[in-house]
Amino acid sequence: MLPMVNLQIRDHTKELLDGEQVPFEAIQQNMKELNFINTWLGGHAITIKGVKKMLLSLSVHRQVTICEIGCGGGDNLLAVSKWCTANNIKARFVGIDIKPSCISFAKQQCAALNAEWIIADYMQCNFQQNKPDIIFSSLFCHHFKEDDLILMLQWMKQNAAGGFFINDLQRHPLAYHSIKLLTTLFSKSYLVRNDAPLSVARAFTKKEWIQLLEWAGITGYSLQWKWAFRYLITYCHG
Repeated sequence: MLPMVNLQIRDHTKELLDGEQVPFEAIQQNMKELNFINTWLGGHAITIKGVKKMLLSLSVHRQVTICEIGCGGGDNLLAVSKWCTANNIKARFVGIDIKPSCISFAKQQCAALNAEWIIADYMQCNFQQNKPDIIFSSLFCHHFKEDDLILMLQWMKQNAAGGFFINDLQRHPLAYHSIKLLTTLFSKSYLVRNDAPLSVARAFTKKEWIQLLEWAGITGYSLQWKWAFRYLITYCHG
């Protein structure tokens, strides 16, 4: 029998990865397993769909700058870079993460990328005249409280020259119990085993996303459901 969990309301329990004293070895294993999960459950494919949709809307005919906030180990940017190369799109990348260990791992696995890596709270970054064409986040928004997420949406809108997109989880019972079972059986990372189902419990429903975007003063966006239990939100400057 599945354990009882109330997914009608959002869980605000802090994830272990958001702790202050996480060993580098644990973060490294966590990043490797998240990359595997994103590859096989379609997370990277959704990110690439976001990039494609943004590029079609922006009609950029030069080198495009793509920035990810909360970039973790850089696996999203690496997947996007491979897609850009395969489609003859010139791109440079900016990865921002508050954890030095994540940026260190990203530099290791993305050494060949045309990328700038920034260790900082993304809110401390103000691009002003050199704004990235596209800013995105993947599996990042659910880490934040609602008030902080509203500020994030506004920051992304203000700091992206062309627009932004978000790839994040849907709070859903099937998503929760499926990832809990899979990580219990196969994960070697205590971070993944704890945080993967908790991430789903911390995620937002479609109704909640619509409310958050309204509170952030953002209109003219697209919100699409994607398999497996994800939302792709895109916004382009008019």
